[in-house]
Amino acid sequence: MHSNDKFIFESLELKENIMEKYVAAIDQGTTSTKFILFDKRGYPVKSAYEWHKQIYPSPGYVEHDALEIWNKTKDAIRKVMNKDRIDPKEIDSIGITNQRETVVIWDPRDGRPLCNAIVWQCTRTRCLCEDLSARGMEELVSKKTGLKINTYFSGPKIKWLLDNIPKINEKARKGEAFFGNIDSWLIWNLTGGPEGGVHITDFTNASRTMLMDIKKLEWDEELLDEFGIPIEMLPEIRPSSAKNFYGYTSKDGPFGLEIPICGDIGDQQAALFGQTCFEVGEAKNTYGTGSFLLQNTGSTPVKSKNGLISTVAYGLDEKKAIYALEGSIAITGAAIQWLKNNLGLIRNAAETETIARSVEDSGGVYFVPAFVGLFTPYWDMDARGTIIGLTQNTKREHIVRATLESICYQTKDVIEAMRRDYGIRLKTLKVDGGASKNNFLMQLQSDILGIPCVRPSIMEATALGSAYCAGLASGFWSGLEEIKKIWAIDKTFEPKWPEDRRETGYRDWTRAVKRALKWIE
Repeated sequence: MHSNDKFIFESLELKENIMEKYVAAIDQGTTSTKFILFDKRGYPVKSAYEWHKQIYPSPGYVEHDALEIWNKTKDAIRKVMNKDRIDPKEIDSIGITNQRETVVIWDPRDGRPLCNAIVWQCTRTRCLCEDLSARGMEELVSKKTGLKINTYFSGPKIKWLLDNIPKINEKARKGEAFFGNIDSWLIWNLTGGPEGGVHITDFTNASRTMLMDIKKLEWDEELLDEFGIPIEMLPEIRPSSAKNFYGYTSKDGPFGLEIPICGDIGDQQAALFGQTCFEVGEAKNTYGTGSFLLQNTGSTPVKSKNGLISTVAYGLDEKKAIYALEGSIAITGAAIQWLKNNLGLIRNAAETETIARSVEDSGGVYFVPAFVGLFTPYWDMDARGTIIGLTQNTKREHIVRATLESICYQTKDVIEAMRRDYGIRLKTLKVDGGASKNNFLMQLQSDILGIPCVRPSIMEATALGSAYCAGLASGFWSGLEEIKKIWAIDKTFEPKWPEDRRETGYRDWTRAVKRALKWIE
């Protein structure tokens, strides 16, 4: 070898050794799919996103096209890889986070969905859930799964599809149908689909199906029998961070290279993890289409007596999990979109901050956005949206402000339930999600709660949580202590309201909620 050739060879070898490495996160949400690359600092350095359609075939029905979601996921990946000229070798590992409870059923022989995905917001299983409750199933479901019998969760959706679509029922009995939440669907496709795709889910997603025993971390045969669901349909349950990787991306896929997939975690648990809420009692609230407040309860699930859900927060080892209490709020950001799309009161979500600041208060108006019933702590499938307190002096600005207040008051409902259940009064609340960028909303949240709200410097907490799960499994990050050092504060919102205003406002909110309950007879 000539000296010049040797120099070139050694330079190329050095470049290979110092190549920047990233952990990739696929964040598949209710309205869009993001692909983000995070560096060693936990900083999002490259990203792309793709919107997908919302399908409303009839009142209360909400669907997605699972094939469209898979295609949009590939598009988002290719945008980053091609536009930013990312070498696939630069990607250390991949984490998945996803809209939870949404049901996909597909034929593993050809990879085609057998129907549209049934979205978590869909209420078509209302009668089925009422029948389960009437038969006294509440205690069994709560004891084993930590959940309420509600249209929200996956199990009733699967049963509805088996009962109402003969093709799905027939294929399921023949072993020709796979079920998965969106995480399972994406991982199966990424790892080869019909050509050897891996059919797995993690503790957190499985805990949202109403089919897993959250203490044993296994599918429960008694519940499967009750729902008439063959266990062969279901994915293998794995930890959220898998040192024994779930699998590798297919060489024929969007990366063109085998990359380990070793992080899988439901979106709200991912945000808890991304916000480094690793200590018992720490809590976060994510403001998205809905809002979801989780509080770490440690290695033992806490049975709620106040309308909360006991759920798996995350799992880093086989057969071992950390648990959380969760308050699920169905409609928060979606209420702002409703103001824009249905009423035409705003042009975009960003202007709500300016509009709401233009009035001193909501003028006595309260808006309870129970479009699909109310979740925590009421669990009333028959509640419906209510705007109350209107007078001749009510203006557009008051309704916009009341909409923002509804987000904060629903969060207050959840925190009050947590205080009664867990006996710990929150000292601070970590906040994230799209609406947390609204400074007025976050100040309002702090005022209504009477505690500081802390917004992190890295806003992509959900995607970051899934990246952390993958990077911990691959060794990209050494452990939880290293991750905790990455987390930093962007802004802290301190409460300014006097206590009497806080108490009066919440009292009137609860009066408004009572008028929305049990509206459907």
